[in-house]
Amino acid sequence: MTNAQEFHINVPQSVLDDLNERLTNTRWPDQIDNDKWELGTNLNYLQEICSYWLNQYDWRKWEALLNGFPHYKAVVDGQSIHFIYQRGKGPNPIPLVLTHGWPDSFFRMYKIIPMLTDPARFGKDPVDSFDLVVPSFPGFGFSDKPTQPGMNLGRTAERWHSLMTQILDYPRYAAAGGDGGAAVSELLGLKYPGALIGIHLTDVAFQAGLNADPKTFSKAEKKYMNHMEEVGMKEGAYAMLQGTKPQSLAYALNDSPVGLAAWIVEKFRAWSDCDGDVERVYTKDELLTNIMIYWVTQTIGSSIRGYYEETNHSSYKPGDWVTVPVGMAVFPKDNPPPREFAERGLNIQQWTEMPHGGHFAALEEPEALADELRAFFRPLRRS
Repeated sequence: MTNAQEFHINVPQSVLDDLNERLTNTRWPDQIDNDKWELGTNLNYLQEICSYWLNQYDWRKWEALLNGFPHYKAVVDGQSIHFIYQRGKGPNPIPLVLTHGWPDSFFRMYKIIPMLTDPARFGKDPVDSFDLVVPSFPGFGFSDKPTQPGMNLGRTAERWHSLMTQILDYPRYAAAGGDGGAAVSELLGLKYPGALIGIHLTDVAFQAGLNADPKTFSKAEKKYMNHMEEVGMKEGAYAMLQGTKPQSLAYALNDSPVGLAAWIVEKFRAWSDCDGDVERVYTKDELLTNIMIYWVTQTIGSSIRGYYEETNHSSYKPGDWVTVPVGMAVFPKDNPPPREFAERGLNIQQWTEMPHGGHFAALEEPEALADELRAFFRPLRRS
């Protein structure tokens, strides 16, 4: 490993004291009937989780748990990038860069990291182990915030390639992720096919849609596109705002922990396989630890600005096609596309329709996703 420094999470106590003061002095809005969250985050639930945050949640406990992973920072293409680097326990681990999305963080992967690096510990074959690299997006968590415009998904992919090949000295590697992590993995396959062993996705990202011709849609594709239009009208306001006026939103979310929690928790509830009960899938501690990573680093503004960068400086070109082998695990509560739609931009070699789960698969269904990753990369490992 070249030019990487060990990193230890250590949030100053003054930051935690300030957080507690802000939570104590919250000005709560009114609410009319909102039991089903039609208007957004339910007031009663938000008061409940924020009371827990103030009175019971222990950041130092979770900070210690996170510090149980080996963290590093490295300057990649002029920017300091934070990443977990966990070596695999097996005869020939595949190097795998595993990328989160928004509004989650590297914390999305905390359950799946040991499953993939040490499969024997979970009753699986050690031959299927991985050297895992779990970076934080530029402007997320403990990675530096971009200081110039233009940090889109394509530039993030370039940094990941430099991290894997130059800092960690892997001439060939694999990539996987969901949400923005799916897009970065897809772009790695587009930009660096000679270096990529394969990519695994839980979302189709953008290339298939750019290549799609509605005149040639199958019935399943038409149904899918109609559904996505409905979803966009009901759930897509956040993306329009973050893609057009992120700075206006950043003032509120960076200043108010309650506002930040409302913005993020609502997405976890809406996008997960929880039937309206977010704590059926996540504990309060898990929800709050993800929120804390944004709060203590003050990166909510820089994270949502990524939507603006990609909207105004797209990383994709119509007509491109990912030639490296692609595996997809589609989860029922994540608006899965039909396979033929994904194949408009991706060289699909494995397609699995999962029985349970939603958008944050590594956090919701880590065992099932780990099995899928091992199965997809097994033949590629042999070749």
